[in-house]
Amino acid sequence: MTSENEQTLGQLSLAERLASVRAGIGDAAASAGRTADEITTIVVTKFHPASLVHELYDLGVRDVGENRHQEASAKSAELASLADLSWHFVGQLQSKKARQARQYASVIHSVDRSALVTALDTAEAAETPMPCFVQINLTDDEARGGVQPSALEPLVEQVLGAAGLDLWGVMAVAPLGEQPRAAFARLRGYSERVRALAPAATRISAGMSHDYREAILEGATHLRIGTAITGNRPTDG
Repeated sequence: MTSENEQTLGQLSLAERLASVRAGIGDAAASAGRTADEITTIVVTKFHPASLVHELYDLGVRDVGENRHQEASAKSAELASLADLSWHFVGQLQSKKARQARQYASVIHSVDRSALVTALDTAEAAETPMPCFVQINLTDDEARGGVQPSALEPLVEQVLGAAGLDLWGVMAVAPLGEQPRAAFARLRGYSERVRALAPAATRISAGMSHDYREAILEGATHLRIGTAITGNRPTDG
């Protein structure tokens, strides 16, 4: 974000920022011939204290996102009394932390490799399958999170064969240096490939503070929005 945008964010209250984003989502949905009710907004609260999550809850937010296991685990424990709050894990998840993540996460957006599927698919998990998205890498950099498109179908097949997982759809982050809508158009195509194997996996997790409009225009059903709602991260975060 530019310094001007950062200054503007700082001048608005949390409620005002939330209302502004909700209005933007409504406008984008209308432009796409959709309704805002079709779209789930996940407020990404990384680096912010649990108190901010509680403020969001009081403003009607029921879906929050975290991308670091230790932080997510601590906040969810502190706010355990908010029983209807859904925690979305949106970052890279280490296989060794998979079982712990299942204890607090409502949805995992970043299933991107065979080892993680195996780690999440525990025997007890079959009783309550974990909703998940397969994360796709939209770049040529294999070091970035996400499965390469060439390996998408085998991973999807593995998820479909895991009794402890419930495949909701696909997730991706638009690459830097590329027009977001072009990237999300590719993701929409990958979603169609997944639906050929799993017709019920219709959801698309895409779009952040700076590109959620483009994501909505390309069919996103779940947005992961941080700074535009939460404001700048605490300086000591």
